[in-house]
Amino acid sequence: MNFEFLIFLLFYFNYFCPMSRVFANHWNDYELLDAGNAKKLERWGKIITIRPDRNAYFKPGSPESEWKNLAHFEFTEHSANSGEWQELKAGTPREWQIKFQSVTLNLKLTRFKHIGVFPEQSYNWDFVSNHLNPGDRFLNLFGYTGAVSLVARSKGAAVFHCDSVKQIISWGKENMESSGLSDIHWILEDALKFAQREVKRGNKYRGICMDPPAFGLGANKERWKIEDKFSELLELAVSLAEPGGFIIANTYSPRLSITDIQATVSSLFPSKNAAVNKLCVKSVTGKVIEYGELTRLLT
Repeated sequence: MNFEFLIFLLFYFNYFCPMSRVFANHWNDYELLDAGNAKKLERWGKIITIRPDRNAYFKPGSPESEWKNLAHFEFTEHSANSGEWQELKAGTPREWQIKFQSVTLNLKLTRFKHIGVFPEQSYNWDFVSNHLNPGDRFLNLFGYTGAVSLVARSKGAAVFHCDSVKQIISWGKENMESSGLSDIHWILEDALKFAQREVKRGNKYRGICMDPPAFGLGANKERWKIEDKFSELLELAVSLAEPGGFIIANTYSPRLSITDIQATVSSLFPSKNAAVNKLCVKSVTGKVIEYGELTRLLT
């Protein structure tokens, strides 16, 4: 799909099929400074980056020359899955730390354009922080580097963090230690299979957060597509959730539309209190990036 056609599709669906939006706030160590021309300008503590983002299909609020003057690094894509960082200000460290509430997050430049945190998820971190009590059990599936796991643990919850990538689990442990926390249960396993086994074991959780990839390959080369797995994941999560608990599910696939998600939620759980929205961040210049669908279910 070429970029011009993608712009047309995004304009069409945003104009003719408006969806409810929720917005993640900036915090002291993060700002979306500007966005446009399929890129975004972000501040992480004292370091500013330019990264590709196809959802920034509009014109930016300020010229790209101004971005270059501000930024320390810019990521250039070589393919859909890799690229390299160009240093725009000599001597800038390629690893650094930022804070969210009492949590410390270790950031580093990777060849996948990510740096160790998805800042739009602060909308969910705030929710988790406000809805967990000491001793509550919290499950983070597809947990990545564990920001929400750290927030939950900082509230005294018993945290179970599951991810299938060893290096990512190690990164999460590093974040835990830097945050002065301990005793998170780190589970190196396929998240779907772990959830299936947890249901069989009869385990329950006060809160569950799921951040599954749109597509990929499993440990045994099995093909993963979220549009094929979303219904099963949601059913498993409801089976694992305590009454009075909550489920958060983030999805990012154009093949799994907000309408499809709403239909799945309504057909499987008509009596549940659920909300499905577009998760967004507004830049300092007033530009809005949509980051995917956020499903929140109260059990």
